[in-house]
Amino acid sequence: MARNPKKKRVKKSSKGHQNVPILDGESSEQQPVAAEQQQQPTRVWVPGVDNLEDGEELQFDPTAYDCLHAFRLQWPCLSFDIARDALGVLRNDFPHTMFCVAGTQADLGPNNSIVVAKLSNVTGVRRGLKLANPMDADEHDGSDDDSSSDEEDDGKEGRTTSSKVPVLQARMIAHQGGVNRIRAMPQQPHIVATWADTGYVQVWDMLSHVRALSTENPSEATAAATPSLLRQAPLHIFTGHKDEGFALDWSPVNPGRLVTGDCKSGIHLWEPTTSGKWNVDRAPFKGHTASVEDLQWSPTEGEVFASCSVDGTLRIWDARTRSQPAISVKAHDADVNVISWNRVASCMVASGCDDGTFRIWDLRSFKEDSFVAHFNYHKAPITSIEWSPHEASTVAVTCADNQLTIWDLSLERDEEEEAEYQARLKQQQAEAPTDLPPQLLFVHLGQKDIKEAHWHPQIQGLLVSTAADGFNIIRPSNLENLPAAV
Repeated sequence: MARNPKKKRVKKSSKGHQNVPILDGESSEQQPVAAEQQQQPTRVWVPGVDNLEDGEELQFDPTAYDCLHAFRLQWPCLSFDIARDALGVLRNDFPHTMFCVAGTQADLGPNNSIVVAKLSNVTGVRRGLKLANPMDADEHDGSDDDSSSDEEDDGKEGRTTSSKVPVLQARMIAHQGGVNRIRAMPQQPHIVATWADTGYVQVWDMLSHVRALSTENPSEATAAATPSLLRQAPLHIFTGHKDEGFALDWSPVNPGRLVTGDCKSGIHLWEPTTSGKWNVDRAPFKGHTASVEDLQWSPTEGEVFASCSVDGTLRIWDARTRSQPAISVKAHDADVNVISWNRVASCMVASGCDDGTFRIWDLRSFKEDSFVAHFNYHKAPITSIEWSPHEASTVAVTCADNQLTIWDLSLERDEEEEAEYQARLKQQQAEAPTDLPPQLLFVHLGQKDIKEAHWHPQIQGLLVSTAADGFNIIRPSNLENLPAAV
């Protein structure tokens, strides 16, 4: 399967577009590339391999994205989470509205906050495959037209533009210390847990802020206005960890059940009570010999969770047994930074390493060196990894090399199929290096010091990423055509 063009390099020009724009919540609709630039041959630019010459800048191809927007908060955010909403279980058609929670990394501890944000009018396009032979359209659901809600045709084939721009509304709640990680409970998204660099884990109720944003008119929001810092007490504070940490996950099976891990190898289990508080067992799970970097509950088993650590291991735990893990595997030769448990194919787990590699594991045959796939495309520490909630074979990876990559593990190189696909397109594809992994579906650049990326659980194919210079919202145009929303 051929890949759509991701990046091309062009001579610097005032008429061109430079990198991925950061527009503080505005639309990223682009003007056409200058004619003299369009005539130049294009190719995929490979980070870490290709160098930019003096006077050259990266320029993205607008046709590579069905959706591309950017926004900033007052301070950089190391972590965020997309909150589930009541706007539809499965949505495709633009424009979209979405909610998220984020935790800041401010200059001083008292300046930090939890940000509850609503993004309205997230615009984009729906593209069909442009066929050279109209008679072939029957093979592709009888339609090759673009569609986009609330948008107007700009007269250019394959694109639409919108006169509207996304609107960002936010509420800022004071948080003592920087937020290392933040997660919203799947069953009650207004319940939020934060890991602070002060060493405390706190649980918060953000229901009043979500309701306020839900009823506030987006047209009255002012992009330049900085929300005032609000103050409220958390529902629960746990001070029993011996150090700060990053590992944090809510159970998708048992509402309110939480597991947290720290930099001193401790893992603690939280059990909700009927009084709206939590009982946290002071006795940690024993097994890891170094910092616990990430935790993930099983999507199907209420008593099972996974952990990864600087000690290089990936462990599977039974929550009823604290003395030792059920399974322990040496997963990488360096720190294991992040893991993700596949929500669609629950036997699959992905792990990302400090050396830039990531691996795929099948828990049905889980033992050392039993990984089913190993990728060493990235050359810097993996900072997040997450399976798509809708496609069992698709995974997103962010890395300290400032790349967000999307992988489809079901792909294999087929030169005949690639040639057939190319013949059907009305546009010429940029030539990609032949040594790129065939499973590499998309590369997104433009953010600096990228930290996390999350798929939207209810909007297929939509990804949000956070970095030192703000957030990006993207939907690659070369993801498989999606069915109508239900």
